[in-house]
Amino acid sequence: MRPVEQFDTLVVGGGAAGLMAAGMAVSLGKSVCLFDKNKVLGRKVRITGKGRCNVTNNCPVEEVVAACPRGGKFLYGALSAFSPADTMAFFENMGVPLKTERGRRVFPQSDSAHDIANALERWAKGAQVVREPVTQVLTENGRVVGVKTPQGTYYGRSVILACGGASYPGTGSNGDGFRLAKALGHTIVEPTPSLVPLVERGDWCQRMMGLSLRNCGVKVTAKGKKKPVYEDFGELLFTHFGLSGPTILSASAHLRPMEPGKFTVWIDLKPALDQNQLDARLVRELEAHKNKIFANSLEELLPQKMIPVVVERSGIPGETRCHSVTKEQRRNLCELLKNFSLEVEGFRPIAEAIVTSGGVSLKEVNPKTMESKLVEGLYFAGEVLDADAYTGGYNLQIAFATGRLAGTCAGET
Repeated sequence: MRPVEQFDTLVVGGGAAGLMAAGMAVSLGKSVCLFDKNKVLGRKVRITGKGRCNVTNNCPVEEVVAACPRGGKFLYGALSAFSPADTMAFFENMGVPLKTERGRRVFPQSDSAHDIANALERWAKGAQVVREPVTQVLTENGRVVGVKTPQGTYYGRSVILACGGASYPGTGSNGDGFRLAKALGHTIVEPTPSLVPLVERGDWCQRMMGLSLRNCGVKVTAKGKKKPVYEDFGELLFTHFGLSGPTILSASAHLRPMEPGKFTVWIDLKPALDQNQLDARLVRELEAHKNKIFANSLEELLPQKMIPVVVERSGIPGETRCHSVTKEQRRNLCELLKNFSLEVEGFRPIAEAIVTSGGVSLKEVNPKTMESKLVEGLYFAGEVLDADAYTGGYNLQIAFATGRLAGTCAGET
């Protein structure tokens, strides 16, 4: 066993939120110990955004709040204190030039997530790093006094839990934070996947596997309800199991509770045209190819991989000559192109989710400090909280803002 060590602040988790929190406490002159069981700090940061790291979204605070299906109001204070503009200035000052791309997504100019993770590591370099899991948070008389690891006990005046959710367990996010918080009496809202691909009930997607649609309309409806639970425009991807891509990942955050067959995804394959305009386009296409068979007439309308599926679902026999397609058949085809439906079986596993929905109940956390309302000196930051946002850099922004606030307030304890 190691000898007992004493610090001002103990930070559990060396990801985006934990590194930001640790560096903040260090900058206030506090002695800090950072616990992370990975060999490399910022492991999830290093793989996020397909290795490019969508570090934030270049938008006002109000738009970040609006991009949170859960927890937006709670996060307003933290985001106001450390906004997307502040995040961008932070990394620029840490020597990482940034760029803003489509959808106001911010990336390092190098396109390397390692530059962001390394900057965070430099920011927190004054903290002592212990590469062990924390097994218990120690308390006395309703306030934290330290933590236990398999190898020893570490004492501190404050503890920040920033050990992620349950997505990407290979990076260390295996739900430890939920277990530690629950042991201290906190309510844990059941963790579910958020920003996660969808599994199709059927095999249409599998037949179009690998096809990416860049500009399509997407809406999702729940069985028995007319009003969509989500609407968007942008990219999606057909996979061997179902649907993925930015629009689908964001939509997934709204599909609660998930039940097989409850939700249907509707894809508008021609969002630039209304029904009448599309019908007129179909009239022209069928006329131009009037002597061709129907199955060979759609190359200018649809991607090649999609044509056999659309022909089958249209109800028009593929060998029908275009001049023989009836008005009713054409209208049905028009309806299919504007409302290509796919029934959802469920989510992909939580391990494949970009972020976790659920976590420590926000009712038990002070939004002005990120301190627990149940245990004095205990703070939370990042994905361990029951707050999440759409894809687009918003979740990392939440991690940085809550980490910054927790590190500041814990450092003042």
